[in-house]
Amino acid sequence: MLGATKAISGFSVDDIASAKNFYSETLGLKVTDEEMGLIRLHLAGGTEILVYPKPNHEPATYTILNFLVDDIDGTVDELTSRGVEFIKYDGFPQEENGVMRGNGPDIAWFTDPAGNVISVLKEP
Repeated sequence: MLGATKAISGFSVDDIASAKNFYSETLGLKVTDEEMGLIRLHLAGGTEILVYPKPNHEPATYTILNFLVDDIDGTVDELTSRGVEFIKYDGFPQEENGVMRGNGPDIAWFTDPAGNVISVLKEP
């Protein structure tokens, strides 16, 4: 029934202005303003994600976005130079820059200003 219907995903943040700045300026995504104080992230390939303010926002306990990249080390270096801090999880075999290798695709995690977890993932 919905197989031919366009769908978008969404997630909440506690400060829409900070989110807009982070996703547009730090990550370099196209971001547009929507009605009622929402923003829309425009990703490669035509994917769109709705980001909405939520006063009692709690960060997701899982990775909400995975960006597929060709050069994970170069991407991590560039994001680090833009002020992004990568998460180092206890018990995970991560390198100094936060990249974990050898347990599936190479991956590194960071958060948006609202604490939602995002990753850069080496394109297979």
